Amino acid sequence: MIIWLNGAFGSGKTQTSYELNRRIPNSHVYDPENIGFFINKNIPKEISKRDFQDYSIWRELNYTNLKYIENEYDGVIIVPMTIVNPQYFKEIVGKLRDDGVIVNHFVLWASKETLQKRLRSRGESKNSWGAKQIDRCMQGLSNELFNHRIETDNMTIESVVETIASMLDIPLLDDNRNKLRKRLDRIKIQIKQL
Repeated sequence: MIIWLNGAFGSGKTQTSYELNRRIPNSHVYDPENIGFFINKNIPKEISKRDFQDYSIWRELNYTNLKYIENEYDGVIIVPMTIVNPQYFKEIVGKLRDDGVIVNHFVLWASKETLQKRLRSRGESKNSWGAKQIDRCMQGLSNELFNHRIETDNMTIESVVETIASMLDIPLLDDNRNKLRKRLDRIKIQIKQL
């Protein structure tokens, strides 16, 4: 099974993914951005694109890699990735579903103000790439193709995780970390994403 977490930048995809991974036994976080970074480093600048999702090879490699992992791995695959282009979504998620792979897709939704505040809290300016994408993401994710919206404005990461697990009937491990440990774990994930 795949749990795909979609949403604008600042919606909490990465933190939610790693918290799900911490609390779902036998789970793995798969980050499609890594293939994008690989492509960007290995493409001649003359044919490079501004957004790695625009490379058809990025979509093909992520579809193929996720299909391979799903066939070989007896666990839950968690994918934090913003995709707002319906065609790109169909080329990965639609194709996986057509192949019989269970892909549970959730949009972590928040107001523009909340997204901007979250991005600022992680050190991004109002002119950062993620901040400039908010309107485009919100408009794209309003398409009915991107269903299962979870309104996260007033939710903690823990409550988002518990909501997703409840919707999928997945038992979660107890989280016995104190507030400081949770905060340190989240900072580590933020640093890793930089």
